[in-house]
Amino acid sequence: MIRPALIAWRDATESLLAAAKQTADDQRDETIAIIESLLNKRDELQLEIAEPFTDAEKALGKQLGVMEAAVQKELTLFTNRIRIDISESKSKKDHVKTYVNPYGNVARDGIYYDTKQ
Repeated sequence: MIRPALIAWRDATESLLAAAKQTADDQRDETIAIIESLLNKRDELQLEIAEPFTDAEKALGKQLGVMEAAVQKELTLFTNRIRIDISESKSKKDHVKTYVNPYGNVARDGIYYDTKQ
């Protein structure tokens, strides 16, 4: 017999895997909130899971290990997409600033100052 905490862990892991695969930019905030709540739920469930394990629970544990690797991979991809979007946003801001004021970042060393600039 498998403990309910392990079954709840598996369900939370499956939901976490599905949430991490969502790539819609307009729903990113909701996805982050879902991921955080699922991770918190798994933290709470982890306290209830302790040895000794039955044979069925050990088999489920092996499946959960494979699922955990997939979750880690998807969460890493999700955070990398967020990082890429943040860096693109910063570079767009920099390009807009240089377009508005093209001579704003010109180095002036004080030896010669061009007044026509």
